[in-house]
Amino acid sequence: MKVVIMAGGKGTRVSSIANDIPKPMIPICGKPILEHQIECLKKNGLTEIILVIGHLGQNIMDYFGDGSRFRCNISYYTEAEPLGTAGALFKLENLSDDFILLNGDIIFDIDFSRMISFHREKNAYVSLAVHPNSHPFDSAVIFSNSNNQVTRWLNKEDDRSWYKNQVNAGIHIISADFLKSCPYLKEKVDLDRDILKPSISDGKIFAYPTPEYIKDMGTPERYAQVMSDIENGIVRKKNLSVKQKCVFLDRDGTINIFNDFITKPENFELIEGAAEAIKKINCLGYLAIVITNQPVIARGEVDFKTLDMIHMKMETDLGKHGAYIDDLFYCPHHPDRGFPGELPEYKINCDCRKPKPGMILKAAEKYNIDLSQSYMVGDDLRDVKAGINAGCIPVFLNEKTERTEITVEGNNVFQFLNLSEFINYLSNLKIEQ
Repeated sequence: MKVVIMAGGKGTRVSSIANDIPKPMIPICGKPILEHQIECLKKNGLTEIILVIGHLGQNIMDYFGDGSRFRCNISYYTEAEPLGTAGALFKLENLSDDFILLNGDIIFDIDFSRMISFHREKNAYVSLAVHPNSHPFDSAVIFSNSNNQVTRWLNKEDDRSWYKNQVNAGIHIISADFLKSCPYLKEKVDLDRDILKPSISDGKIFAYPTPEYIKDMGTPERYAQVMSDIENGIVRKKNLSVKQKCVFLDRDGTINIFNDFITKPENFELIEGAAEAIKKINCLGYLAIVITNQPVIARGEVDFKTLDMIHMKMETDLGKHGAYIDDLFYCPHHPDRGFPGELPEYKINCDCRKPKPGMILKAAEKYNIDLSQSYMVGDDLRDVKAGINAGCIPVFLNEKTERTEITVEGNNVFQFLNLSEFINYLSNLKIEQ
């Protein structure tokens, strides 16, 4: 599969770092951004690369040449005038099949074979890599349904209330036939606004969610963060071909204040310090995945749409603090009958309701998680037992006691006052290691 990299950006927001070279040539840990990208592509067997260049593009050509030095084949398309984020695609003559399209200003390390398989299984016109990030409030947010079809697209300037932190990551797989079917009405074309967003109604644009490392160089602060993440090995370790470490999190009483079951999003309120703790999980390189029993579905107290809104409220509130979760699994079942308005089809003894480990095992399979190096954190003994049953390190949050150890079913269990206290312990443990 060929790869097209849009490498013509000027990088006005990071001009304080370097303003005399193209943005994709800004050095990160001794190598240009583009070289980091090409190294990842090579690891994935993707060696046919087209670089779309413009501003100071000769610098890129002088450095990479025909790609032989990097054991790949590189060709170029030079924009005489800026053509936007997609205008050049209509002028490339050697795109006859599906191709990968990358923004030239992002650092990533992902398993492309997973994304390519997803694209083919969905028979998609376009597959967008989407992920949670630390600044969803100034990013394009992508809404999708249970089949991963994109249903709505909010640009960063669009009004929004609550939303899932699912951001366009700048990595796409596009069908050449789809591109040919798009009207080419002007020279300067914006990929998102002029091509992708208007095509959502066709039902052939899909969101490929991944927790892998993808970060843009949009600001000096993000540039510094990427430098740190590369130096600390986080970028490589987030590739899903590598065994992941995870902090599994209960929801009620761990992330949000729990007085009674939440039945509407307005009642969702973060525990003080929970967002900052989850942000630390993100920075440590662990996955942060919520594992929650939600019997309100089976009992008929909440429908699926409302539960989704509650979780959107959670992700929105976390995003305001620069924190995010990588995924969420919930059990809608409840074994006991006799509730007014209950849904009989969900009143079952399932394999996913904690203390059973079904949700954790499903997450581990999806994200290649090493359960023995991962934690299950919650404020109920069902959380502890689910962690034990899954082979995780169990952590019990008990606001009535200081850090200590207890024994549950013959297993030693760490006990902490709250999530913040445990994450501080985990941070110190990481430093010592």
